[in-house]
Amino acid sequence: MNKTSFLGDKPINRIGFGAMQLAGPGVFGPPRDPDGARAVLRRAVELGVDHIDTAQYYGPDVVNDLIRESLYPYPEDLKLVTKVGGRRNDEGAWLPAQSPAELRAGVEDNLRSLRVERMDLVNLRLMSAEPDGDLLAEQLGTLEDLRREGKLDLIGISEARRRHRPSRARPRRHRRGAERLQRRQPLRRGRARVVHRARDRVRALLPARVRIQWRPPGSSRRIR
Repeated sequence: MNKTSFLGDKPINRIGFGAMQLAGPGVFGPPRDPDGARAVLRRAVELGVDHIDTAQYYGPDVVNDLIRESLYPYPEDLKLVTKVGGRRNDEGAWLPAQSPAELRAGVEDNLRSLRVERMDLVNLRLMSAEPDGDLLAEQLGTLEDLRREGKLDLIGISEARRRHRPSRARPRRHRRGAERLQRRQPLRRGRARVVHRARDRVRALLPARVRIQWRPPGSSRRIR
């Protein structure tokens, strides 16, 4: 098996570390053994992990704080990946935070708690009950604005469910826009369709060229 994959166009080890379960029960509050959690993070990097998946709403803030306390200043090759689009209430319930303002605040909260100036990848977690192409276009537009401001590098999609997929393929003319959202994050086929659905609406918001690419893990071939 090929041991190398890609984060966008950057080679990384195939096995990363998902930090979600470092928080307390239900991914809420501090862990029972914070020192043990920090030791796990340090050991993961020692074993060759070069990308960590996290989110500000894990805890909230708890997991990001553990990462910062354990690894800052970060190794030069370590990539930090986060998600926006959700929040927690005082009881620990998972709630949507899907508005453009909430997405911007989510990115900035991650930058603050991780003590970095730019995220390597920000995934948009889709939590709306019904798909909304206009909202998705605004959400992607906000993330693209943040990318241009230097606050993130790559944009991805997380938690895209069947109801977010289009019921049929778009006509070929919709796949050829003069302006398309610049994408570098490889997507699975089903998740890429979510972005395809809003692509025509995104053109009205973004001047950048949009290109959806999906690269099977370990492969140099890109499917567009």
